[in-house]
Amino acid sequence: MSSETDGPRRRSNLRPWMLVPAGFALLILAVFGEKLVENSRDGGLTANDLPSTLINRPAPDFALDALRGDQPGFSTADLKVPGVKLVNIWASWCGPCRVEHPQIEALAAEGITVHGINYKDTSRNAERFLAELGDPYSLIGADESGRIGIEWGVYGVPETFVIDGDGNVIYKHIGPVLPEHIDEKIRPAIEAASRG
Repeated sequence: MSSETDGPRRRSNLRPWMLVPAGFALLILAVFGEKLVENSRDGGLTANDLPSTLINRPAPDFALDALRGDQPGFSTADLKVPGVKLVNIWASWCGPCRVEHPQIEALAAEGITVHGINYKDTSRNAERFLAELGDPYSLIGADESGRIGIEWGVYGVPETFVIDGDGNVIYKHIGPVLPEHIDEKIRPAIEAASRG
């Protein structure tokens, strides 16, 4: 009868020096993680503040077909008219877009022009979304392929841009516009755009 102790013992292939890279990676992760937490606590850089190369530059050239056939399309020319406007990039499949929608509607109800870019969506689903939640958009372009989103530097939907009367991007908000963002970020950007 043989027992488990019979025969040569299995040796572990793990060597102490093999743990050094994993330990180093954990140390770096801990340091950077702590800095990110500190920054967010101190009001520092957050996901909504990621930089954009478009700030204080003209909006990208684009021309989109209308989401609905009975409406005009949406293009760069629509941004080069007097007055401040918002461009909201959204999709029916986007949960955070539902969260921000009441704020977008409230801004439109105040008389702020809001244009929409429907991102990687179907017109049927987008129209169902607007029928359910309301349609705050003056114009809506359909970016089914997502190509125009790339031109705008979209990280993910929703994203909202404040555009001045010359068609320049003044501010980019990444993520859903929440009630606190209206007074803290969106209104100051609208005021800055109206002065420019």
